[in-house]
Amino acid sequence: MTAPFIDSATAVRAGEELDAAPLLAYLREHLPGLARDTPLMVEQFPSGFSNLTYLLRAGEREWVLRRPPFGANIKGGHDMAREYRLLSALHPTYHKVPRPLAYCDDNAVLGAPFYVMERVRGVIFRNRPPKGVTPIPELMRGISTALVDTLIELHQLDVNAAGLSDLGQPEGYVARQVQGWARRYENARTDDLPAMEQAAQWLIAHPPTESGAALVHNDFKYDNVVLDPADLTRPIAVLDWEMATLGDPLMDLGTTLGYWAEPDDPLELRQFNVTHLPGNLTRQQVAARYAERTGRDVSNIAFYYVFGLFKIGVILQQIYARYKQGLTHDERFGRLIILEQVVAAMAVKAIERGRL
Repeated sequence: MTAPFIDSATAVRAGEELDAAPLLAYLREHLPGLARDTPLMVEQFPSGFSNLTYLLRAGEREWVLRRPPFGANIKGGHDMAREYRLLSALHPTYHKVPRPLAYCDDNAVLGAPFYVMERVRGVIFRNRPPKGVTPIPELMRGISTALVDTLIELHQLDVNAAGLSDLGQPEGYVARQVQGWARRYENARTDDLPAMEQAAQWLIAHPPTESGAALVHNDFKYDNVVLDPADLTRPIAVLDWEMATLGDPLMDLGTTLGYWAEPDDPLELRQFNVTHLPGNLTRQQVAARYAERTGRDVSNIAFYYVFGLFKIGVILQQIYARYKQGLTHDERFGRLIILEQVVAAMAVKAIERGRL
């Protein structure tokens, strides 16, 4: 029986169903030991706003399947082959990466490329504490500290040893990121949001000196980290590597800080995570611990924080635009424009005060 706090899947959302027959045939061909008479059960992990994640069950065996969202521009992003290659390279040297098992580029199976990986059974803190977990301050302090240390751990990985030295182009990374996300915003814009425009213009006009190069996750937050059920302060897996690349690690830290809500932040942001609960490190404490443990200069952390907020705003805008175009019918997406307004206003506030 599954413990109540183990992260679990639910029924597949309408419009995001998988055709089980060709999928089962593919699994039988590519995953050894799957009996021909074993039926396939498909459920969906309900959180997340980008690539779709499903739980597959066949008898006692379990896997996780990742595929692009329906209606997404597959050529412009959601590169399943790249994510699978990254996991395949990292898994032998980094134990917190789920083991990839199979990649399929035959659209005849599911209508889009996908890959299958092992399921890591554990606890994930999403927009609220898991059922059965009491988020006392001591626990949240331990978890938040462990998350920062895991991000540091990622930034210290030897990409050459993992065969990932060609994953990205670190030189000029900051400028490309700012310009690229500003361009994505323009391409997906549906509403007039002056705060988003102001943040983009400020980022372009205030480029920092680059701090070096590392493997960056680009979406590192509470709900992409799996915790050990026996010790919730011990991360056992990092998920959702679709945006990982080589670049300036402070940009990665900025994205994490953008997601990191505090008790005085707007309710709309606090509803999306648990970092505001008592005991969590503050954004300033996150930056301070990162600086202490890495030796990196975070005196210009406001730039990276504003970038993180702006990037999150663009991601929300892209998903909202798909919803407005009728390319996805997930009702959660219809409210994302409100959250985008909130993060844009926070970016402008950080610009005006020059700090986190």
